[in-house]
Amino acid sequence: MIRAIVTDPHTADFFTIKEVEAPVAQAWEAIVQVQAVSLNRGEVKDALDSGKIARPGWDFSGTVIAQAANGAGPRSGARVVGLLPMGAWSEQVAAPVSMLAEIPDEVSFAEAATLPVAGLTALYALRKEGLLLGKRILITGSTGGVGLFAHQLAAQSGAFAVGTASTAEKAQLVREAGADEAVVGYSGIASASEFGPFDLIVDSVGGDTLAALLPQLGPQGICVAVGFSSSPVATVDMRNLVTSGGRTLYGFFLGEELNRHSAADDLRLLARLVADGRLTPRIEAEAPWTEIGSVARSLLERKYSGKAVLSLS
Repeated sequence: MIRAIVTDPHTADFFTIKEVEAPVAQAWEAIVQVQAVSLNRGEVKDALDSGKIARPGWDFSGTVIAQAANGAGPRSGARVVGLLPMGAWSEQVAAPVSMLAEIPDEVSFAEAATLPVAGLTALYALRKEGLLLGKRILITGSTGGVGLFAHQLAAQSGAFAVGTASTAEKAQLVREAGADEAVVGYSGIASASEFGPFDLIVDSVGGDTLAALLPQLGPQGICVAVGFSSSPVATVDMRNLVTSGGRTLYGFFLGEELNRHSAADDLRLLARLVADGRLTPRIEAEAPWTEIGSVARSLLERKYSGKAVLSLS
């Protein structure tokens, strides 16, 4: 038996730590002793909304204690970062080697745990525009995990990037992440047009914000919708979208993207950038995993900029 974080609607915090069966690996899976996990707002909200007993968790980092039986992937003793569709908040996990990458010694387990969902989402969203050198980009939700990674990667790609923030103080954080400009508040979404039109928009807000963003796309521009933190419903001016022509609204779902990308290779890339000092995860909260309840609540209440990480050691 091992311990894992389990959702339980009959407990005060909803999240609790219980004993569960130890993982049994398939031939293509390695067993990892988990050292750290990061929380994503989407998985926490989904777990709460379900109201069911389940094993949540996507992002993890740790040490391989049993290499995959087919001989593929990291060997025993390797420090790794990985991604699961569920159940990552656990002392041990069985992880497909296709979703597992070794991390350099310079990268801490806490830093590595921030990379899978937020880092891969930022990387793949930016890739939708291809070569970014000289392109104009608008990123919403700029102080979240995805936004901060996206700004750092865009800056290294030679793009001119505009970010969004809820306050002037947070706008400074966005600029420090590499944004050339930062607009404040919902009213700032309209004012962002003075820096456009944009070749690429990465939006995690949805709702009225998404509707206001689409007219700011330039010819052949693409808006990548990676989330809908404000509302899952948007009223789009179809006349503007159709008559302008050539603009694209792309629905982004990481699970589908991973069918066409190598998570292992791209996690290795992100970890190397962290080791080289070219990508800096912002860890706003780091706590023992026994504090899952309070950290999850604070995450849902948007008290954090960047990522929240739980340590299992």
